[in-house]
Parts: sequence; structure tokens; C-alpha cells
Amino acid sequence: MKKVIKTAIVAIVLFATSIQVNAQKIAHISVDSLLAVMPESQAAKKAAQDYYNQLQGQVVSMQKELQTKYQDYQQNQANYTDLVKQTKQKELNDLNQRIQDFQTQAQQDIQKKNDDLTKPVYQKAKKAINEVAKEKGYKYVLDTSSGVVLYSDPSDDIMDAVRKKLGIDPNAKPAMDNSTPTSGSSTAPTN
Repeated sequence: MKKVIKTAIVAIVLFATSIQVNAQKIAHISVDSLLAVMPESQAAKKAAQDYYNQLQGQVVSMQKELQTKYQDYQQNQANYTDLVKQTKQKELNDLNQRIQDFQTQAQQDIQKKNDDLTKPVYQKAKKAINEVAKEKGYKYVLDTSSGVVLYSDPSDDIMDAVRKKLGIDPNAKPAMDNSTPTSGSSTAPTN
């Protein structure tokens, strides 16, 4: 009987040890919050805004040209022959179409530029998260900013450790968000 009890105790201890060894350490971080305090993010936002302003300036210039030509057409159309009227109307329509095409292409270019600027920042953050996870022995790190995790048992928030790894003051506040007016989302690119 003592042998059976002793065997049962050893089995329970081994089972408990096995469960503990197989337990997965899980941590979480808000990647969006981390990106918001990274100086590189602010530089990327400024560069994206400058690019947007440059393209917007070109659109404004093209629209002024269209407006000037349209006003000229309105003022002088009574003096134009039918052929000149048709030519002027076609010129106005062509310019209007060029403006629309430029705006469409500009939106795509702005999105690409924004992606190109934010991808290295995201990769730097991801690298720091990976390094902290490995240093602290985490098997999984969840991104709480994505809203995908509906429930989780309490886990460790590694925000402070990642900020430290990146050399960011733990008390740093995110800069005011003067988002670049793009049609794209602010979510970081996935890898």
C-alpha cells in the first residue's frame, strides 16, 4: 500500500511539473501606443504630411488653371466660332480629366509613401518586442491595440520593457496626432 501511495505521489509531482514546464508565458502590448511614442513615427508622419502638401499644391495649381481657362471661355464664347468653341470645350474637359486622374494617382502615391515611411518604424518596434519576449521567456505576445483578443487571462504588459529597449522615456506621451489626410488606415503594415 505504501508503495502504491508513493507511486501515486511521484506521478502527481511529475504531472504537476510537466504542466508547469509546458505552461506558456504570455504577454501583451499595445503596438499602436508604442508606435505613437516612437520618435521615428513622428518623423514619418511629418514626411508623409509634407508629401501630401506637395501633391495637394499641384492639384490646387491645376484647378486654378482650369478655373482661369473656364472663366476665359465664359467671357469670350460669344466671339468664338463653333470650331473654336468645340476646341476650347475639349481643352477644358481634357484638363478636368487630367486633374481627376492626378488626384486618383496622388491618393495611391500618398498611401504608398505612408506605407514606405511607416514600415521601417513598425519593423524596429517588432524587433524590440521580439527581443524583449525572448529575454523574458515569453512564448506569445498579443497586440492589444488590434482588438482581436476578446478574452485572456491576466498576462504581463511588456510596454515598459520595450520602451526601455528602444531608449524611449517611460513617461513619454504620444505627440498630438495631426494625421496625414489619407484614405488608408493608420494600422501598421504586417510582416
